[in-house]
Amino acid sequence: MSRSRSAAERAERLRSPLLIALWILLAFEAASGLLLFTAFLVAGRRPGEALHVVAGVPLAVVYAVYQWRHWRRVSPFRGRPDHVLGLVAASVTALTLATGLWLAVPWWIARVASPRAGPVAYPVALSAVHNIGSMLVMAFVGAHLVAVLSRGAARERGGRTPG
Repeated sequence: MSRSRSAAERAERLRSPLLIALWILLAFEAASGLLLFTAFLVAGRRPGEALHVVAGVPLAVVYAVYQWRHWRRVSPFRGRPDHVLGLVAASVTALTLATGLWLAVPWWIARVASPRAGPVAYPVALSAVHNIGSMLVMAFVGAHLVAVLSRGAARERGGRTPG
């Protein structure tokens, strides 16, 4: 495949509606999650909790579809930095989404099924895994993206790609 064709395909993938939706939802969930985490530590409140929970559901669906398509395109696994970081990012993201959906159950019960005032009683260990996983997702997704873009830039310059 020619370099210009490869670059054009990469540019097209970066503009795909699925990837744009994924980035928007990830950015919203990251920002609202950091707000929830910080506000709870500082003031004991969780502003925007409902939006964070509700946006997590479409994020899980969009992420599953994106990851399925992405893996079909990049498989098999290679021991390169972009693949290793991608595998870690995908694993931590799946764990964080799963724990987020699990945490949505007590929220749903307390806010929708049988609404009551006061804080939602989240399982502490599950909440901790979700919070730590969220921070790891931000770190590893960012590192994966940098590794992929660096490899692509090196390829465009005609240089040797890492890994």
